[in-house]
Order: sequence, then structure tokens, then C-alpha cells
Amino acid sequence: MSLIPYNLGLSYENEKDAIKDFLSKFKSNEKDLATNFASIDIQGDSDADQTNTVPVKYMGQLQRIANREQQMLVVELEDLVEHENGIGGLVSRIRRNARRYIGLFSQVVDELMPQPTKDISEHDEVIDVILHQRKERNEQIEGVQKGFPDHLLRRYNLYFQPLQSDVAMAVREVHGPHLGRLITVRGIVTRVSEVKPLLLVSAYTCDVCGSESFEDISNKTFTPISDCQNENECQKNGIRGSLHMQTRACRFSPFQEVKLQEMADQVPVGHIPRSMTVHIHGNLTRTVSPGDVVHLGGIYLPIPYTGFQAIRAGLLTDTYLESHHVYQLKKQYSDLELTPDVERQILQLRSDPALYTKLAHSIAPEIYGHLDVKKALLLLLVGGVSKVTGDGMKIRGDINICLMGDPGVAKSQLLKYISKIAPRGVYTTGKGSSGVGLTAAVMRDPVTDEMVLEGGALVLADNGICCIDEFDKMEEGDRTAIHEVMEQQTISISKAGISTTLNARTSILAAANPLYGRYNPKVSPVENINLPAALLSRFDLLFLILDKPSRDDDERLAQHITHVHMHNSHPALEHEVIDPQTMRHYIAHARRQRPIVPPEVSNYVVNSYVRLRKQSKEEEEQDKSHSYTSARTLLGVLRLSQALARLRFNNRVEVGDVDEALRLMECSKDSLKEDEDKDHEPDKSVVSQIFRLIKNMSNTGGGRARKRQKRFGKGPAGEREMDVDSDDENDNELSMVDIRARVTTAGFTEAQLMQCITEYEEYDVWLRVAGGSRLQFL
Repeated sequence: MSLIPYNLGLSYENEKDAIKDFLSKFKSNEKDLATNFASIDIQGDSDADQTNTVPVKYMGQLQRIANREQQMLVVELEDLVEHENGIGGLVSRIRRNARRYIGLFSQVVDELMPQPTKDISEHDEVIDVILHQRKERNEQIEGVQKGFPDHLLRRYNLYFQPLQSDVAMAVREVHGPHLGRLITVRGIVTRVSEVKPLLLVSAYTCDVCGSESFEDISNKTFTPISDCQNENECQKNGIRGSLHMQTRACRFSPFQEVKLQEMADQVPVGHIPRSMTVHIHGNLTRTVSPGDVVHLGGIYLPIPYTGFQAIRAGLLTDTYLESHHVYQLKKQYSDLELTPDVERQILQLRSDPALYTKLAHSIAPEIYGHLDVKKALLLLLVGGVSKVTGDGMKIRGDINICLMGDPGVAKSQLLKYISKIAPRGVYTTGKGSSGVGLTAAVMRDPVTDEMVLEGGALVLADNGICCIDEFDKMEEGDRTAIHEVMEQQTISISKAGISTTLNARTSILAAANPLYGRYNPKVSPVENINLPAALLSRFDLLFLILDKPSRDDDERLAQHITHVHMHNSHPALEHEVIDPQTMRHYIAHARRQRPIVPPEVSNYVVNSYVRLRKQSKEEEEQDKSHSYTSARTLLGVLRLSQALARLRFNNRVEVGDVDEALRLMECSKDSLKEDEDKDHEPDKSVVSQIFRLIKNMSNTGGGRARKRQKRFGKGPAGEREMDVDSDDENDNELSMVDIRARVTTAGFTEAQLMQCITEYEEYDVWLRVAGGSRLQFL
């Protein structure tokens, strides 16, 4: 069966003429400063033609490429639409068959490339010297008409920038009809390989005649040529196998492989995120890093399997996206561009006396209340000042916050909002995250086939915020993985022969529930929180948010929620809400400040820390302590004070900043102090007293010692009987007989005992087993 070629009715010569017309005549309406300065008429010739003052955009870029001042040649399709007065014709053909038009544009650029206008000898590479010598040698030898491959002579990389009206697709929306087309895909970068040299042109030298041969490389695999192409000597004499590759004369291009994964909002229910392989060449390498949310414009192409993979895959082929344009969606604070409009808004905000409260209200305005929590989250976004001492010791400036409280107080919603507003925000949950998933995993790189590290959530959130929900549900072994990150801001790895330290300069925002699901006011705060002291001390702020019934508060909360449901927006607030984009610009501007602590404020901080330590000691003696005051608390006060000074664009920390930082630290304890102020000691209710009696029995093993003494002894043959009865195998169980005896001895009634057991069963603290004869702690 023979294939009949299909005539599209296209003449590529006519296409090249259209491309040449566009490149040589298009004049941009936008002001290119470098070109405009170059075209200024210093002599002030009034007779000069004013129409020629607008430079030809692409010819000016070609001149800079010839002068070795520029390497990227980006052809914007918007310019082509403007040149053709509408989408159609050449633009639509480029979008349908972009790979072919890359070659056509390159050929036209080679024809239009002007001569250098300045001495470029200092920019010469080794290959330039070799090419110059070869040209001279070929001119001396008669009959030698050897051309050089185009790739070898080009000193530029050609890219197409997609139209701004192109809708960014999800990875799962890219299908077979898109092959060969110029498309835009949105996703998050999960893995970036090292930059490797990719061979474009292979050069060989003949040992016999000294002539050179070149081979264009277009696939991942190629067969090196071994026979000399010189017709006068080697081919006439039948000499074979005389070619050797000359690496210095070859042409290489930087190459990087990137994994692009779907965003969470693009994944249907019940599906897992899909990923796409992206190839980045030339000057676009090193423009993305893991954790970036990007729009990638490029050509969707197939790539066949090679070697043993081809045998296993059969008729299957792989696909990839050849990247031509990278657009960062969530830019770093330092990369945000200040427009005059945004700069004017920032100046207005700076002069606002209620700025601190207004910015706090603007964080998740749909969520009712929690003003102090929102103020703390605002300081988390701003952060303190990171310092490096003279001997290399680092002092972190990032603020860590833990939100602990009852279910339904919008902790997760606050975390989601912060992860969206932060430039590099990563959201994860405790039960769905392992220690390796948070830090780094060792895996084999598909490009180089060597062991590499793939960063986890904390590495992806470098220079950003990592939000960890359900923090209390994490396994203890996985939770210890973040101890080093929270204080040292590094991740030390020693796996599979790789021993290294990764940067994790991130703020941790954690949300957790108390031990019993809801906060139980009848037991001590330490039992409710149930986090180790080593972890609690690393949090600058620990907020305990309790859901207490109150007629007025509940009514306002219900009205707020129903208004959001009806109108899809928050009700009118006391302050005007600042949009997230303006807030992000303001925070970026504020983070440039590096406030210092003057001596008078330093003395005030020292006195405040001493007072906090004394207060903490007194609380421990009265058994009321539920937090840990250490030197880390002092550093936390300094970080919060610096963040407040940054918000005011002030380079000096004031006493008011320290007072506000101390007030926020006290806010988490206020709800507990309200309970403690009522009784001034642990709960004296009958139910709580009975609970403490039973709890002490469990801790001391009460009720089992008497039974064990009865079973001690030796049998008839001298063997020792078992010390523990079969009913007493579980140390978490107590006999109801022993409990009843202990409680009645203390002066309580049977009805009060049953009330206590029933009430704490509802809290899931214990469970009656064995027909109600035993009490098992959960």
C-alpha cells in the first residue's frame, strides 16, 4: 500500500516571504527604552523624517544578537496579529504547526541577520575560532564547497510567545488533536532536573585527510558516522572508519526536564492528579523551580521510546511539551512588579492610622471574628528579619503559628486562604503526609538514571508558607521530621549515598484539634494539647480557639454565615477590605525593611522576658501551666515586633510593637484564664472529682495489686503461676468493683459515679466492656 501525499496548497516560499515582511517591517507601539535611546537624534536634525523614529522591533533585536548582546529571540504572536490586522492566516498556521514554522522563522532570520556593528572578538568562543579557520582553509582548497550546518552558526534561540487570549488548559485536557500545536498548560512544577548539555550538531575530523564532517542530531539517540565524506581522497581510496568526534567543535544547548502536575482545583472527584513531561531548552532553563505555579506555553509533541523501553512499550509512544514561554502565576515577593496605580495605593495605606486592623480584617473576610488570629496571620505573612552572624550562625526570621481549637471554628479555611495569598504556599494534611513526603524522597532520575532527591512539601514551600492541617493526626515519627525545619530551617538528608542539607526557609502554619476532639475544660490544658514540649516551644504563637455558646456571638455568627451564603460575599465590615493583590504588593514592599532594636527597647524586652519566666514558674507551681516559656519565646517576641515595625515601614522597633507582640502571646491563654478565674483552681464539680479519682487509679495501677497478690505462689510441682489474671491482660482496664469501692470510700454516691462514667463516655475517654464489669480507657 503506497501513501498518497496530501497537498495542503501551501507554498513555504510564500510563507517565508510573509515572515520576512513581518520581521523586517513590524514597528512596535510599545516603547523599548534601549532601542529608543539608541535612536535619539543628538544633532537635532529637524529635517529628519519623524516617521522613522519608531524602531523596527525585530530588526533591532537581530542587531543585538549579531553584536552578541542578546540570545533570546521571542516572536510574540500578538505582534503578528497586529501586523495582519486579526487572527488568521499566518498566526493560525503557526498555532497549528508550530514546529515547522520554527524552522521557517530560523531560515528567514539567518537571511536577515545583519553584520556586527562593533568588535565582538571578546565574545568569541572556541567554536568561532575553529569555524573561521575552516572557512579560510576551504577557500584555499579548490573544489571544496562545504557548508556548515545551520545550528552550528546560530547564536540565538527562537521562541514563540502564545496569544494572551489563549486559555490555559489542564493536563488532562490535552489530547491527540493537540499534537504539533502551540498550547498553554497550567500546573505546579513538582520536579526539575539538572541542566544538562544537549547535543545539536556533532562534529568529526578525519585522521587521513584532516577534513571535517558534521551531523545534525534531531533525536534522543543517533548513530555516529565513521566514514569520511571527502570525495577527493578518502572516498576515492576506499578509506573507512577514519572519523573521530571533536567535542570542542560540537554544538550543545542547555536542556532541562520538568514535571508539571495538575492543580488541586483541576482534578475531578475521585481522580489522582496527572502530570506532563516538559522539555526546556536554551535560555529558558533555570526559570522554574519546584513549587512554582506556572502557565507553560509550548509545542505538544510525541517522542518514541528507545532501546529496551521500546521493546516493552510496543506501539506506544510518550508525549512531552517543548516549552517556549514561562509565565509565573504566584511570583516571589521580590519579583512583583510595581505599577504606578499599585504604588499609589501603597502610599495611601501607609498613611492610614488603622492600617494594622484594616489589613487583619482583609484576611479571609468571609470568616467571622478571630481578629487576633488574623492579626497573627498577617504578621506571619510579613515575617521577621533573618540574620546571619559573623561566624555563620543563622537566626530565623520566619514566624511559626499553631491554631488549636474545637471543630468548626474555621481553622482549615484560614489555612487555605493563607496558602493561596502567599507567593509560595503549600497546603497539606497531617494524616496524608509522611515524613518523606514533607522532607525529601530519594528516587531515580529518568533523564540521567542516577539517584536524586525530590523535595517534599517543606522544600516546595521554601521562602513561603507551609500549611499543615490536622497536625494532631500525624504519626509521631513523621511529626519529628519538621523539628529541624522549624528552628534550623534546613533538612539534613543521608539516604542512598546522598548526604546533603536542603534549604527549607519556610514558616509553619499548623492547625490541630485537642486530644479529645473538643477541648475538655474538666482536664488540664497540657492534657488537652497533647503535643511534646520540644514541638510547642518552636511555635512563636499557639492559639487556643474555643467554641463557647453565647447568645450575642452566636446570633452575629449565624447572620454573617447566612449573608455569605445568600450574597456570595462578606457583609459590610467596619473597615474597607483590601483586595489580595494589593495586600500582596504591600507585604512585598514591607518585607524590604530591616528594622533594628534600639537599646531602650532592648531593655524593655529583657524585663518583659524575665517577667514572663517568673509568671511561668508561678503557674507551674500552682499546676496551671499550659505553655512553655524559654529563650525561644524571647526570640518570638522579637520576630513579632520586627514584623509590626515592617508593617509601618519603620526601621526601628518601638515599645508599642513589643507590647502588641506580648498581647498576642497572651491572647491564646485568655479563654483558659477565664475558666481558671472562675474557680481559681481545678474544677471542683463532683463529676470532675470522680474522674480524677479514677484517672489516678489508672496511673498507679490501682485495683490490680490486690488481685495479683492473691495469685502469687507456687503450684504443687513447684511451678510459678501467672501473675496476671486473664481478665487483667489490658493495662488500660479497671474493674468496676474496685472503682465503686474507691469512689464510695471517698464519700460519693452510686448515682454520681454513673453520671461521671456516662458523661466521659460521650467524650470518648473510656468505654464499658465485659458486660459493664470493666472500664477501658481509649
